[in-house]
Order: sequence, then structure tokens, then C-alpha cells
Amino acid sequence: MERVPPSCAGSVVVSHIDPRFGNQLRALRASRGLSLRALGQLAHRAKSHLHDAEANELLARVRASDVSAETLSRIETGVDDLASAYATTRPVDLLPMVRRHLAYVGRLLDGRGTVAQRRRLIVAGGWLTVLRATVHIDLEQGSAADAHLAAAAKLAEHGEHAEIQAWCLETRAWDRLTSGDHRQALELAQQAQRVAPRGSSAHIQATAQEARVWARVGDVRQTRDALDRLERVTANLSVPQRAEHHYRYDPTKALAYTATTLSWAGDPAAEQVARVVLAELDPRGDGGDRPRRSASARLDLALALVAADQPDEASMVAAEAIRSGRVVPSNWWRAREVLRRVEQTGAKDASALREAYESYRPAS
Repeated sequence: MERVPPSCAGSVVVSHIDPRFGNQLRALRASRGLSLRALGQLAHRAKSHLHDAEANELLARVRASDVSAETLSRIETGVDDLASAYATTRPVDLLPMVRRHLAYVGRLLDGRGTVAQRRRLIVAGGWLTVLRATVHIDLEQGSAADAHLAAAAKLAEHGEHAEIQAWCLETRAWDRLTSGDHRQALELAQQAQRVAPRGSSAHIQATAQEARVWARVGDVRQTRDALDRLERVTANLSVPQRAEHHYRYDPTKALAYTATTLSWAGDPAAEQVARVVLAELDPRGDGGDRPRRSASARLDLALALVAADQPDEASMVAAEAIRSGRVVPSNWWRAREVLRRVEQTGAKDASALREAYESYRPAS
């Protein structure tokens, strides 16, 4: 097969891989009831090697295709459906759906067709692969996320799709930010802005990500500068079709990003902004149409309330976010941070927040 050139996300080179290997590996593993870790131990290989095999299966199929225009359109609609479902579907439920669509695209890549058809399949595969990596991050499955981000970047390079490349960088930036590697998170967010088409959703999201990194390191001036740039690039932006689409920037998110960033920076304005965001997202108090965003907004408000010396209300708001069941594993550190700060104040409601935290905490 052809050699895959190095990508923005890594330098792994794939060659001479039987395109059926990933499927056969999964089938064999399932028939024996083996996890990736157990199989890795039997094969004397790290779990990451097995994730690499599954991720590289799609890359090994990037040759020629045989697919109708109707089928291509259906695939692209499926990609949009899954990217839109991200906001409301639990990661553990979304992952198998994305995997099935990726397997279908992989099978089509084994056929024959035109260069244009091949590119559309590669781009669809790129979007699905970066989405799969994002879901793995949400589930704190680091080796799988790394393998699929690398694969998505290679597919984006093959398909000459700069926005997917930028999303790979932005997604890595978020992952590094949540793990506390602020320096690398900043470099990745800024690199994503350089790679992304100007004004694209990836460019906007990477700008917002940069602001959040500056907030985490406590640089208020740089935080404000990044927020000002974010405001300028979104000032005249209209709400896109399917605004819930994970890879289409919805300008109504801008205030939510500001609330998150200000709360992380300890800015006194954070409380009022977070209250407005939560009222818009969840006017009835039932989670609203975007329950994951509502849960995050509650954590933003709780953090701002602790900073404003209102720990009892912070405990109540954070407990609501936790009990919603919509705080994904990769965001659990935010709940932990609120709990730690509330307990430091000695608030009387801290024990109730601790109980909710322990009851809903995801398994390690």
C-alpha cells in the first residue's frame, strides 16, 4: 500500500498492513471475551499497540473506492448526525455508533472509484475519527484517543482538509489542558489557529481554547486579550444549521465560554455571566435541550460562587450538576475542584456535595 506521510499530530508511518487485520482482531477479541488490556498481556504488547492497529486499519484502506453519489451523501449526513448527537448522547452510547460508521466507511474504501469519491470518503473518515478520539477523551481512554487523533490527522492530510487538521490540534489542546499540561495546551491551541482556515469553526474554537489556558495559568491580561479576539471573530457570525453540531461553532456558545474562562481566572464578573448562561441553557431547571452544557454551566457558576464567598450555594449548584449524570469522566476534574474549594471553606453543605461526588464519581 502507499506510505502515509507524517501528520501534524505525530510521525507514525503505516505500511504493509492487511486492511482486514483490525476487524479480525476485534472479532477474535470479542469471541474470546478479552479486553484490549488482557489481549495486550497475552500478546506481550502494550494496550496502545492494539489501539494503533484498530486506528490504522482505516488508513490502510485509503486506496480507491467504488461508491455512488447517493451513498456518499448518506455517509456525510451520518457524519453530521453523529457530530450533532455528541451534545446529548452519553459517550459510552455514542462510541459504538461512531465505530459502526467508521467500519462502513472502511469497507467502502476497499472498492474502486474516482479521485473525488475517494477524497469524500477520506474526509468523512477523518471527521468520524476525530469524533471518535473526542469520545475516547471524554471516557478517559487516553491510548485510544491518541491513536485516533493521529489517524484523523493523517486522513486530513490525505484529504487536504485543513479544518480537520486544526480540530485534531484543538482536541489535543483540550486534552492537555484538562490533564494540567498548560504549556503544551497553549502551543497546540495557537498552532490550531494557524492551521485552521481564518474564521472557520476550528479557528474560533481554538481561540476560545487559548483563552481558557491563559485563565488556568492565572494570566488575566492574556485571558482578556484572547476573549477580545474571540468576540471579534464571532461578532457577525450567524447561528449555523444544526447548531448543536460539535464541529460547527454556535455563536450562542460564546457567553458560555466566557463564563468558563472568567470562572477559571477568578474574575469577579464570572458569577453574573454564569447565572445568565445557566438561565438561557436551562430555564426550566430540567437540564434543557443541551444537558451536558447545562451541567458544565452549573460547575462554572459553582466555582464562581466559591470565589465570591458563597460556598453553600456553590455546594447546591455543583451537586445539581453532578446528580444530572451529565458530567463526563474527562470533565470530572471540574467537579473535584469545586468540591475541594468548598471543603476548604468549611461550609455546612460541603458534606452533601461530597456525598453526591462519591456517589456519581466514574470508575477509574
